[in-house]
Amino acid sequence: MIKATALEQVVRLLGEMPGIGSKTAQRLAYYVLSRETAYAHQLGDALRELKDSLQWCRTCYNISAAEMCEICRQDERDHRLICVVEDAANLANIERSGGFKGYYHVLQGVLSPVNGIGPDDLRIQELLARLEDDQVTEIILATNPTVEGEATAMYLSDILADREVSVSRIGVGVPIGGSLDYCDEITMAKAFENRRRLH
Repeated sequence: MIKATALEQVVRLLGEMPGIGSKTAQRLAYYVLSRETAYAHQLGDALRELKDSLQWCRTCYNISAAEMCEICRQDERDHRLICVVEDAANLANIERSGGFKGYYHVLQGVLSPVNGIGPDDLRIQELLARLEDDQVTEIILATNPTVEGEATAMYLSDILADREVSVSRIGVGVPIGGSLDYCDEITMAKAFENRRRLH
């Protein structure tokens, strides 16, 4: 019975992670159980090290090994631009694209009344404080095009309206290499809404 309880606890903890349902959590737990004991110890040690050695950047709230993250320490970036993202994973994806040369601000979530997440649960006040100190001229809202992401972007747009900073939203629509046959109605509507003139 003790082993079953340990297994249930691992399944429950894994299931709390975003994007991991109960079946996936169970599959992962059984996978760890099927491996050698050393693997489970390495995984546990790696998770402890992850939590012990990393922290939130004191400026943008990205993941960092130091008080200030690598990106915030780069003086050659454009100080006028701040790209607001939901989480560090979104920041990493944008950074990999090489298309943005300014700085970031990680909200560490989105507004979600259903889940009890309001403005005070996000890093919004910290963003507003950065506008006082920095020479920021534009805020780019790069939250995901989900209901919560759109609501968060609209909320931020509203509270930034009386600031002396322009606010823009990343474009959404048909992905490069995507087929129009597989686009849903919202994606198609956004693609037309965000069209750009060629001539």
